[in-house]
Amino acid sequence: MSASTASTAGTPSIKRRLIALVYEVFLVLAVNVLAAALWMLVTRNSHAPVAQSGLKLVLFLATGAYFIYNWTASGHTLAMKTWRMCVARADAGAQPYARVPLRNAILRYLLAWGWILPAHVVNVLLGLHDKVSNGIVLAIGVLAWAATALFDRDRQFLHDRLARTRVVVLPSRRVAKAQAEPLEPAA
Repeated sequence: MSASTASTAGTPSIKRRLIALVYEVFLVLAVNVLAAALWMLVTRNSHAPVAQSGLKLVLFLATGAYFIYNWTASGHTLAMKTWRMCVARADAGAQPYARVPLRNAILRYLLAWGWILPAHVVNVLLGLHDKVSNGIVLAIGVLAWAATALFDRDRQFLHDRLARTRVVVLPSRRVAKAQAEPLEPAA
């Protein structure tokens, strides 16, 4: 990546990142279905409380492994790649596509639970059990978390700011190919 390309790496719009997040939900769902199926094979589909708690832990770890591996290996998940975005270190300077260290990726994953965990806590504290109430509280929580980017000078979400990461736009294939080709000398 040339220095000129590095300096023009911008932040994707909030709308673009939220659309990619919807796509990401379907991918994570597939990862979790596979993890749950393996867990049920191992536990012989036990419904004991310890097996149910174990399933929750396995799903948490499988989701974390999916995100952390992708962020540290290539900087993006399939959904992020589709929408031409990647996660980079916030302090990368002239190298916006520098790999995210494992520590930052783990911290980003844990902090990203801010999208849904506060809504879950509110539902439990208020004793809400119906799907409509849960959905409304979740929607408010997601919108509140998304709004954190509106107050950030670089339009990054709160979990990126705290984890010292940022999401940047990847150039289109056409632009990347044009930048990789050497310029022909004038005759």
